[in-house]
Amino acid sequence: MPVQPRRAALTDPATDTARLSGVSFGYADGPDVLRDVNLILRAGSFHFLTGPSGAGKSTLLKLLTLAKRPTAGQLDLFGEAAGAPPRSALPGFRRRMGVVFQDFRLLDHLSAFDNVALPLRLAGAKRESWAADVEEMLDWVGLGDRMDDRPPTLSGGEKQRLAIARAVVTRPELILADEPTGSVDSAMGERLLKLFQSLNRLGTTVLIASHDEALAAASGAAVLRLDGGRLSGDRA
Repeated sequence: MPVQPRRAALTDPATDTARLSGVSFGYADGPDVLRDVNLILRAGSFHFLTGPSGAGKSTLLKLLTLAKRPTAGQLDLFGEAAGAPPRSALPGFRRRMGVVFQDFRLLDHLSAFDNVALPLRLAGAKRESWAADVEEMLDWVGLGDRMDDRPPTLSGGEKQRLAIARAVVTRPELILADEPTGSVDSAMGERLLKLFQSLNRLGTTVLIASHDEALAAASGAAVLRLDGGRLSGDRA
């Protein structure tokens, strides 16, 4: 792990990071994408979420990031009801998460360094308190020599690593990652897995959605499976 956290995770070990009770999600003109999902993510747990394409993995992550709201059931995050939070409450929830999006969502006009630094800037921290951390995180994901480059000049795998560095640099309480190793080779995939494992050992709750069932099995993490919108596997 490149940098030790400045403070422990805020989540009380006795508190569930996330709890879904009877959660479903669907659109008015079609069948439910998720059906009666019951899931508990204990504080400090590590889960892989697997399943075929179209099974609902990305939708479940969107519910947890509050990009979508359940059409039925109860969603709690960090011990608080989060199924239909007011807009003013969203920043407070999201500051406690690190999200790795499948489409990266990098800012093309910013350098690699500034993309990773963005959540720290938004939190109001002074540059002298985090500049070395950003550089070390970029080194960790193999982009130490690309920190001045902008996303359009990076390969897909480099963009993937940059997105991961941005998501974890704040040492969030919850990391949600959608196919975080999908654009990198197996060696870098294993390295990135070690980064997630290191954060987990420091108390961060981790949920990774991935088609790579071999990587999930090798991780030693609990494995959840979505199929046809229904969840099975080790849920606690």
